[in-house]
Amino acid sequence: MKMKHYILSILLLLTSAVFAAGTKRIQDIKVTASLSRSQVATGEPFELIFSISGNGNIEAFNPPAFNGFQVLGGPNQSSSFTSINGRTTSSMSLSYDLMAVREGEFIIGGASLVINGKTYKTNAVKLKVIKGSAAPQSTQGNVGGSRQQGQRVEGESSNISRRLFIRAVASKNNVFQGEGLSVTYKLYTNIELLDNALDKLPDFNGFWSQEIKNNDPNVRWETETYQGSRYNVAVLKEIILFPERSGKLSLDPLAMTFLVRQPVASGNSSDPFDMFFGSYKDVKYKIKSSPISINVKPLPEAGKPAGFEGAVGSFSIAAIVDKQALKANEAVNYTLKISGSGNLKLLKAPAVNFPADLEKYDPKLTDHLTESLSGVSGSREYSYLLIPRHEGNYTIEPYQFSYFNPATQRYVTLSTGSFDLKVAKGAPGSNVTAYSSASQQDIKLLAKDISYIKTNTGGLYKKGSSFYGSLTHYLLLCVWPLLFVAAFVYRKRYRENNRDQVSLKGRNANKVAARHLTNAKKQLQAGDKKLFYQDIYKGLYQYLSDKFNIAAAELNKEHIRTQLRERGMGEPLIKQLEETLDLCEMARYAPVTGISEQEVFDKAKNTINEIETNA
Repeated sequence: MKMKHYILSILLLLTSAVFAAGTKRIQDIKVTASLSRSQVATGEPFELIFSISGNGNIEAFNPPAFNGFQVLGGPNQSSSFTSINGRTTSSMSLSYDLMAVREGEFIIGGASLVINGKTYKTNAVKLKVIKGSAAPQSTQGNVGGSRQQGQRVEGESSNISRRLFIRAVASKNNVFQGEGLSVTYKLYTNIELLDNALDKLPDFNGFWSQEIKNNDPNVRWETETYQGSRYNVAVLKEIILFPERSGKLSLDPLAMTFLVRQPVASGNSSDPFDMFFGSYKDVKYKIKSSPISINVKPLPEAGKPAGFEGAVGSFSIAAIVDKQALKANEAVNYTLKISGSGNLKLLKAPAVNFPADLEKYDPKLTDHLTESLSGVSGSREYSYLLIPRHEGNYTIEPYQFSYFNPATQRYVTLSTGSFDLKVAKGAPGSNVTAYSSASQQDIKLLAKDISYIKTNTGGLYKKGSSFYGSLTHYLLLCVWPLLFVAAFVYRKRYRENNRDQVSLKGRNANKVAARHLTNAKKQLQAGDKKLFYQDIYKGLYQYLSDKFNIAAAELNKEHIRTQLRERGMGEPLIKQLEETLDLCEMARYAPVTGISEQEVFDKAKNTINEIETNA
């Protein structure tokens, strides 16, 4: 018997060590996808959000295909960091600004992410698009005007820095830990802007952050005089922050790239039209806001109440019960409401001291909050469902809530009233239905206090016939460590095979092309020939780009022809590919005659198969 325990202990220790070595950094990861609205009109922008909760390193992110939508911007990244009682958690979101270009009901597939070497896939989302205004040709989310033609060159910072810059304006620079502040990122310009792109969002390390959403897709410009010069000003981002630790914390800059149009002196050009009318050049210019230093003071230890749990702001508290006279096994609701302004979203569920004979369920949380540059205000309600199991008189003691008021720099303790419950004897054999916070019902039968003696044999078995201690039991104990080792070897090989992103895209090129061809087949069955040719066209170009690592800027027929010849592809195959691409491109402007859509589909499919065979 001792030998069994020794062997079992050694195997368990070995298994735990191997398992811990591989799962040291793996935390519970959850990925979800959601839409800002479930119904939009054509030409109306909306937001697709991919949320990642848990501690993990995103190694790869593959968004879904946005067929039927125009991408206005993204991916936009935001993150939050929380530390409670020494336990650190983080969350991140990646969002795209999209616009529907045609009516119908669409399903946007899930995105795939590789986090800590493991692949996750988000859920698909459903969107209904109704008829609206026509989709504009230029990006509505841009702070500049429409894209124009011109020479694109790199700009000198000294020429533009005083005419185009980003300011980060903080409402406070000296706060207590947990005290709210806001930061506004504003764009200043008095030069013509053609296009823009967001390079990097600021990292709010050490802060809990919440962006103030602006549902207006159009940028609102205002005129402002700054340091003696007049500028057109637009608000880029508005963020509410709550510092989670004390010390000198820095707000990282927001970085963007702009395409700026600058006039060129006529004397620098020999063109007579330029000399008479003037000329211009388009300059690509990168800017970023200056970092802001925030001094976060620790909360004072003097006068800190024993029950203080980190609430900072100005609050009031109230509690009610829906009835004070009831019968045993009947439910009573106890609601605790905290109102005011401050870090309401960071409050933990209060630990109310209920009598031991009252069965308590987890509280249902209800928020009525408003977010603005002045902070977070409103109320948060905690509703507890209580069930007395026996008759008698019970007293719910007052709940004391403590918070720190940064305006007065003092701690405040509030208290609710107490409640006396008179519980009469309940009906014998009554069933109790308990309401849970997930809007479901848990049924508990309290029919009898004493159960009958069981007369069956239960789980009795003869001595020596148990599974524990048998040969099969020891074989399984030995197999588990081997399975763990095999799993780690497989994971290592998998990571090595997928480390080279270029080779990975090449290996997956056929799958991507197959997805486009499948969509094309569906469009053909639906009778939409224009989208059919468009999917064939996109599928071929995407396949060639991934298969041969051709950059988007070099993806033209001449370069494709050269790449195929260098890899030993025959001229008939190259000619077949070019004919298919020409047919798809021609179908965008005029009907294609002399060949059926099915023949075009078969040519595209056969071309990809032959390239895969010969590559």
